[in-house]
Amino acid sequence: MRERASAAISTAAWPPLHPRPWAVTSSSEPADASPWAHADRIALGRTAGGGIVAIVLAREGERGRRPLTAAELPAWVAAREAEAANAGRAIRWVWSSTAEWYPKLLAAGVRVVRCHDLRLSHAILREAAPSASALRAATEWDGIGTAEGPDDDALFALDRTGSERGRDDIAEVLAELDRQDAAVPLAPDPGRMRLLLAAESAGALVAAEMRVAGVPWDAEHHRRILTEVLGARRAGGVPDHMARLAAEVREALDDPAASLDSPPRLLRALHSAGILVDSTSKWELREIAHPAIPPLLEYKRLARLLTANGWAWLDEWVNDGRFRPVFVPGGVVTGRWASSGGGALQLPRQIRGALRADPGWRIVGADVAQLEPRVLAAMSRDDRMADAARGRDLYEGIVADGAVSTRAEAKIAVLGAMYGATTGDSGRLVPRLRRAYPRAMGMVDAAARTGEDGGVVATWLGRTSPGPDEAWRSAQERASRPGASAADENRARRIARDRGRFTRNFIVQGTAAEWALAWLADLRLRLAQLPPVAPAAAAPASGPAFARRAHLAFFLHDEVLIHAPAEQAEAAAEALSESAAAAGRLLFGSFPIDFPLDLRISDSAAKE
Repeated sequence: MRERASAAISTAAWPPLHPRPWAVTSSSEPADASPWAHADRIALGRTAGGGIVAIVLAREGERGRRPLTAAELPAWVAAREAEAANAGRAIRWVWSSTAEWYPKLLAAGVRVVRCHDLRLSHAILREAAPSASALRAATEWDGIGTAEGPDDDALFALDRTGSERGRDDIAEVLAELDRQDAAVPLAPDPGRMRLLLAAESAGALVAAEMRVAGVPWDAEHHRRILTEVLGARRAGGVPDHMARLAAEVREALDDPAASLDSPPRLLRALHSAGILVDSTSKWELREIAHPAIPPLLEYKRLARLLTANGWAWLDEWVNDGRFRPVFVPGGVVTGRWASSGGGALQLPRQIRGALRADPGWRIVGADVAQLEPRVLAAMSRDDRMADAARGRDLYEGIVADGAVSTRAEAKIAVLGAMYGATTGDSGRLVPRLRRAYPRAMGMVDAAARTGEDGGVVATWLGRTSPGPDEAWRSAQERASRPGASAADENRARRIARDRGRFTRNFIVQGTAAEWALAWLADLRLRLAQLPPVAPAAAAPASGPAFARRAHLAFFLHDEVLIHAPAEQAEAAAEALSESAAAAGRLLFGSFPIDFPLDLRISDSAAKE
């Protein structure tokens, strides 16, 4: 069965690209056509007895259904994909969760062109007032996974767990789809909302594919890096270099028993040595002039590497030449991805050299320069800011405009404007940007005011920010009482400013995440159109779906890495560039903003 499924999908030609290759379409085929031959949407779910059922959907309702066993499913899906491809079409598979259904198909070598992920779509639609009331009542769909702590900025992290029970039941799948179909037309801009749901679902396909294919990883090279940076591994203790640094710290503190790995005990040791700091954070320690501080900061840096990506991480997460992290699409409230295992979004520069292509393959990578400021220029339609970004480094363009004097000042000013910094250099420089780029700055300032007042804001495609929390409501209520104290009023203003900082950045970070999803979705299909390499040139560790094809291997907000056969590396790089341009056109139309890439082709992901 596995061989049949793999052959069916690998020989099928994927549909030709068009401006929205993963957007929603509708069938114009006659109603009496074969129910499977011209299907636009096929729902997958489970029956009461635990079996699988596929239902072809049309505007007038169900057009046919087919019971399937788990063993039959991959080949059956592959056959439907091949039929659609031969007809120049693409099926949208409707299922409860891509993370639940798709890996089983990929394990059999079967890929799908597009899907509708009900769980992720529910998470978007439930917040998209005024369409969310029916969806909020469907509480069994409220969970979309939990993002791991250090992969998220605390300001934007959202813990959204929920019960999985009942979601795969075919009756519930169809009921949820009906609720979502009814909710989309009620969104402020239904067209953009449909595009957002399609993009989010395409991102879920990418995440599943990257986990199954894995990140090519050279474990021996990783071990050499650890030994070089941390020192030789020692049983029952820290590596050699860390042990030497610890000895230097203890000598400087005149405390042979000082514990460097316990913050409370380390703080006591620092105080005993007359270093009166409030915490052991590097930000506070680096301001202190004392012989113990330099080796202590270096020790802490190496300890982070040992804990996050040391030998224990390598043993747990890297097997058979692959690191297989768990990506969580939409795991951050703005729509950014998170990770729920392996710390994929926190790989330090020191170990990136271990991300190495298989023999005969290459790593093709690209970073987008100043993604969020460029997105801000496009969504605000600020022509002058777009001119500053055209064909060059945006920050250099701001300097050329005369808004600030140096590139460093430009970066501080732009980041300050997007994150709401009001003190220091940001407070001095942001007003200059307001004069130079009133449309862009006016948009983020307006979003901040909306947040401060308790309102919600939305991204370019319609992802809505959460409403104010209980702390905001309580603070504003106390401050509005007759005779409210100055402390109450100050607290209310502080909490309002914090919320304004959140909504100010929400619209930019969220829209940048949407651009990245469009980039990934378009790139995924372009790579799928490259021909498979000969079996002798395959990379078996990537699994049956990707062993002979260039594929996405890693994604980090504004960076993409492709694992490609050496003879297709240039074609993969071209696909990266073309898909970035296509994503800009898809979201922003003819507005003249570009998204330049730093492209590279090499044997590893190491950065200079």
